[in-house]
Amino acid sequence: MSFLDTFKQLSWEDCKSSIASKTAADVERALARPKGSLTLNDFQSLISPAATAYLEQMAALSHALTVERFGYTQQLYAPLYLSNVCSNVCTYCGFSATNKIPRKVLSEPEIIRELEAVKALGMDHILFVTGEANLRVGVPYLKRAFELAREQFSSISMEVQPMDRAGYETLISAGLSSVLVYQETYNRDTYATHHLKGMKSNFDYRLETPDRLGLAGIKKIGLGALYGLDDWRADTLFVAAHLRYLEQTYWKTKYSLSFPRIRPHEGDFQPMSVMSDRDLVQVICAYRMLSPEVELSLSTRETEVFRDHAYKLGITSMSAGSKTNPGGYVVDPQTLEQFEISDERSPAAVARMLRRGGYEVVWKDWDSTYDSFRPSRCESLTSKT
Repeated sequence: MSFLDTFKQLSWEDCKSSIASKTAADVERALARPKGSLTLNDFQSLISPAATAYLEQMAALSHALTVERFGYTQQLYAPLYLSNVCSNVCTYCGFSATNKIPRKVLSEPEIIRELEAVKALGMDHILFVTGEANLRVGVPYLKRAFELAREQFSSISMEVQPMDRAGYETLISAGLSSVLVYQETYNRDTYATHHLKGMKSNFDYRLETPDRLGLAGIKKIGLGALYGLDDWRADTLFVAAHLRYLEQTYWKTKYSLSFPRIRPHEGDFQPMSVMSDRDLVQVICAYRMLSPEVELSLSTRETEVFRDHAYKLGITSMSAGSKTNPGGYVVDPQTLEQFEISDERSPAAVARMLRRGGYEVVWKDWDSTYDSFRPSRCESLTSKT
């Protein structure tokens, strides 16, 4: 049993039609639901065109739910790209194997330099990102990178190629706390159009990755769709269905959602659909009302102005000072970016903005003592007496 079984019972076109058919009465019924009791049918109403007239009310409810659960806090993080080598051919990605670009895999000394640079930004949590290349950037390489990161960071996340359960279990034992794996689009036909070669072309294997992570015992799983590949409302509903399934099946695991919108990159891909800022606000608020516990993340893909206004509506974490190329912080800033960022402020500048808004800045995810990779201060003192 996996989410694939649930997915096969859903029809993309039927879901689109169902969302489009929602009325103002459906939206009001969803808004009146008690906290945490929304159904996926209610969620359809909240992401429907009919809900756009209720955006202000949705924003107020989303803000209140977020503060109740997470307080006035925002976690800041920065990705560290280890490699732009990729074996996949994807129409929308700057790292696609067919793009004629210089490829780079960071060496051990280069990883150390990049880690030191990210640490100097104030971060105590690291997100490793790579192109999808099992041979050159596989489990042994990642495990060594984790060992290096554990010297400086409390927790480690990654966004790399999907793996089997055994691979995840090996990396969890090496310090891995969370994994981000985006389906990109849940429309199987559209997916095939944009993922032409490589392991990523296997739709089912990618779809079942969160199940393998749950079985491996990961602490947190990140989901999302790449907005622009297909109808954003339908993809949003499928992500919600996936989240609901995972929350019920692997209830010991925490979950996060991201909202990447296609940004300029190497190549000439044009989005199939455009998601406006108001659309994105609607999605953020709807997700918060569906799942008061889920973490919602906003990346530097978004503009400074948008992020300065949207973070209070339901967001719990934001990237800052991001470099989306291997070695981008100090080793080799000129290597090709996976995509262009919009908010180029430093973490310190983003932190100042958040503090002016009355928010406390959190620089890490899990504490290192949580998974026994580093003793607490009390344990250290006790061991010496």
